[in-house]
Amino acid sequence: MIKNFEEVLRIAKERGPKKVAVACAQDSDVLKAVDHAYKNGIVEAVLVGDQEKIEAIAKEENIDLANYEIINLTDMAEASLKAVSLVSSGQAHMVMKGLVDTAIILKAVLNKEVGLRTGSVLSHVAVFDVPDYPRLLLVTDAAMNIAPNLEQKKQIIENALVVARGLDNDEAKVGIICAKEKVNPKMPATVDAGALVEMNENGTLTGCIVGGPFALDNAVSEEAARLKGIDHPVAGKADILMCPNIESGNILYKTLGFLTPAKSAGIIVGAKAPIILTSRADTEEAKLNSIALGVLMAAKM
Repeated sequence: MIKNFEEVLRIAKERGPKKVAVACAQDSDVLKAVDHAYKNGIVEAVLVGDQEKIEAIAKEENIDLANYEIINLTDMAEASLKAVSLVSSGQAHMVMKGLVDTAIILKAVLNKEVGLRTGSVLSHVAVFDVPDYPRLLLVTDAAMNIAPNLEQKKQIIENALVVARGLDNDEAKVGIICAKEKVNPKMPATVDAGALVEMNENGTLTGCIVGGPFALDNAVSEEAARLKGIDHPVAGKADILMCPNIESGNILYKTLGFLTPAKSAGIIVGAKAPIILTSRADTEEAKLNSIALGVLMAAKM
């Protein structure tokens, strides 16, 4: 099991390079991250977008464009669809968002003719390398699904397991996070948590161990779980934290990202290939980590 981002980058180099299609690549931060990944032997890239702007950025950032194929498309929707089609046709292994609205690239991903749809929900998985936590910690869903129902939560967990397997974790421990450790009919999130545990126990949800409902401390601290008298294989040892809604997921994601020294990566899962969507607020390191994570996933998918 891969336990930190140093291992992620090293093993991505061993399993790569994989080819990434960058949609609307005229973005300085994205181009720098892609070039960094290329120089580390992690990826090759096709840059789809406004060639004139790509060349201007490359000149300013001392990026050698001889290392990349460029497809000149100035319309953002057209560029996004082309980048996605490169992946669906097998000419690239994953797609990365450049200077384009998320809605535009996701529309291309879901295109019926050349898209990457699978019938599953799309969900966001953040991966954190938290100091003193003995394993990489996955958080879902912080960005896509506003208030998922029970079936959607099951699919969100299954999506997170794709990321876990990319990290060589074939039986991830999934903690269903709520505000209380017991099922309470007045708290729907706890009811869903109990149902997800039951799905895992009866074989409907496989490839993992699911526990919950857990408060956050009981999912990540063995001592907190012991003090509460919680005896479960996931208690204090979670690999994946499943949040009940987008508000709680986003708050946890931003807390770990901005108030701790944790390193991070993020990816959209549920399509036929990894979708790398980074934020302008993400560091170059986080963008590089996200590309490397996509490589590890592509190697297993």
